[in-house]
Amino acid sequence: MSSWNSELIVLAYTKFGERSIVLHTLSREWGRRGFLVRVGKGVSTALFLPLNILEAEIVENPKSSLWTARKVVSAHPLVGIRGNIHKNTMTLFMSEVLFRTLHEGTFEEGLFEWCRSSILTLDSLEGNFANFHLRFLLELAVAMGFSPSAESIAPFAGGYLTQLRGFMEASFAESMLIPLSGGERTEIARSLLDYLQHHTEQSINVRSLKVLHELYR
Repeated sequence: MSSWNSELIVLAYTKFGERSIVLHTLSREWGRRGFLVRVGKGVSTALFLPLNILEAEIVENPKSSLWTARKVVSAHPLVGIRGNIHKNTMTLFMSEVLFRTLHEGTFEEGLFEWCRSSILTLDSLEGNFANFHLRFLLELAVAMGFSPSAESIAPFAGGYLTQLRGFMEASFAESMLIPLSGGERTEIARSLLDYLQHHTEQSINVRSLKVLHELYR
């Protein structure tokens, strides 16, 4: 029985029996994949919050495609995210986008590294991060191999093409300073989700966008 040590980014989890969960993750080695995790007494579900970065030993199951993750620990505490309700809500949105956009078994070279870097960047920002999830959606499109441009996004932009062009032309730091209302952020996020939905040819119904809108309006 083979085993490997790996970093896992938490997308979501589902209960599996009384003392186990299936942890839906993004990893460098396997892309989007679920692992069985035994959750005994004393194990806090806070370990499995959206976009937590974990270290685990992955154990192959020769009789099933559902492998086991054990000795699961936090690789980064993400204190800057967990101590901020706005950042926490963003990670809920970002993880749901990844969960609904990436199919089980999806593997894109560099996707894990980009996502890990994005999480750590959000964790470290001390202010001016209200636009972060919009930048995240644009960069996700690039990480998945699409080539977002003003021309390709225009059919989905509604009345926000000027703002979207501004995001694509700005540096990361500049894009965090683009002035937007909460309602404008929501509509731009919907435009980018429609763009991703079109290119992935699947429905992406992200329920947490409503929560993010309520927080920032």
